[in-house]
Amino acid sequence: MTELLLQITGVGLLLLAAIHLSFYRFFDWETELPRLSLINRQMMTVHTFFIAIVLTLMGVLLISSASLLLHSELGRRLCLGLAVFWALRLYCQLFWYSSRLWRGKRLETTVHLIFTLLWLWLTTFFTYLGIMNPIQVP
Repeated sequence: MTELLLQITGVGLLLLAAIHLSFYRFFDWETELPRLSLINRQMMTVHTFFIAIVLTLMGVLLISSASLLLHSELGRRLCLGLAVFWALRLYCQLFWYSSRLWRGKRLETTVHLIFTLLWLWLTTFFTYLGIMNPIQVP
């Protein structure tokens, strides 16, 4: 069951990576980015690209190597590293982004809640796998 949850989570991360392809249009970067300096404009696009790559690699790892993550000490350590990554992302969701971005706006509040719950799931799941889950010998 845990292996299946890892694989489902991997598919979710691949979908999240794919969503990054729509950022340019969704956030109207054609209008917004030219207002930035060249370095800031390029950092936005490059960092978005690399976030999508990292999410893709995480998704592929979870789908293709779920068993290895569950059955080895290295897998446990990788899961713990992923837990730290997602805990930091959850922190940013809750304390870095201004509530003015979503408060009082139905769609934005819904998106904020969905992503808060997603980051919480990823943090909790990987913490469990990294700390509490005994290594399961195949």
